[in-house]
Amino acid sequence: MFGLRSLRNRLAVVFGLIVLGAIGTIYLTVTPRLEERLRNQKLEGLATDARRYVGGDSSLPSRARTADDLPLLSVRGARKDFGGLVAVNRIHFEMKSGEILGLIGPNGAGKSTLFNLISGYASLSAGEVVFNGRTISGLGAAEIARLGIARTFQHVKLISQMSVLDNVAIGAYLRGSKGVLATCIRLDRAEETELLREAAKQVRRVGLEAHLHEPVGSLPLGKQRVVEIARALAADPLLLLLDEPAAGLRFREKQELAVLLRALRSQGMSILLVEHDMDFVMGLTDRLVVLQFGEKLAEGPPAQVQRDPAVLEAYLGGV
Repeated sequence: MFGLRSLRNRLAVVFGLIVLGAIGTIYLTVTPRLEERLRNQKLEGLATDARRYVGGDSSLPSRARTADDLPLLSVRGARKDFGGLVAVNRIHFEMKSGEILGLIGPNGAGKSTLFNLISGYASLSAGEVVFNGRTISGLGAAEIARLGIARTFQHVKLISQMSVLDNVAIGAYLRGSKGVLATCIRLDRAEETELLREAAKQVRRVGLEAHLHEPVGSLPLGKQRVVEIARALAADPLLLLLDEPAAGLRFREKQELAVLLRALRSQGMSILLVEHDMDFVMGLTDRLVVLQFGEKLAEGPPAQVQRDPAVLEAYLGGV
């Protein structure tokens, strides 16, 4: 009797091991193939839907542009303290609509901090930032973006597994009006179509239409930076902030980027950029603001700044 029970237990154990082995085999061999097939079918379906959505022109309204002779951005006595460290101190400058203004300076000069103060990613300790006639000091980043300031970051911030189109569409969603409830019950389909069409329009604008439905992570760094610019443009900004857009790019990629930024300026876009590459900014910008140790060292046209003895000493290694 006990022998029969022991045999049954052993058979149960053996049977269990066989079942576990079969499950493991299925999991290791069949499941990945099935997941890949379902994933490919899903991507094909998304691409088909996206192509249907982007087949027409976007009807989203555009912002009214600021007159070229009026200040678009005024930074007045901007100061930022981090405990006992003064990162930005009493910075003043103005920027007109339709120009490319560069912020340059050595590492630690306060350039990115100033960008964060303008775009709402950091709060001012003192001073004021006025954009398009309105004080934006104290507003959050999302609200400032809705007012017409869009930015990119020093390090690429894209969702690599998503398509170029979907990444750019993230910028366009600021222009949507449907809330969470409408989205949950799919009452946002018409608006979603318009936002995707707007995203496709901006992808074409920056010359990446051939990559519209490709995963953005498959693109080289230069094109990924251009995708970030397209995403910012999808929000229909009046002012585009670019934080070191040429960082890590090869010479030809920098040339192509400069051509794109000049084209955007010719279309009325205002661009404020931080950059370390002197050749890049000297051939691109209308004016430069030079920072050192958080303070403004010089301001003027590139040729004038390039000859400034203080700039040569502080930034270019001396005369």
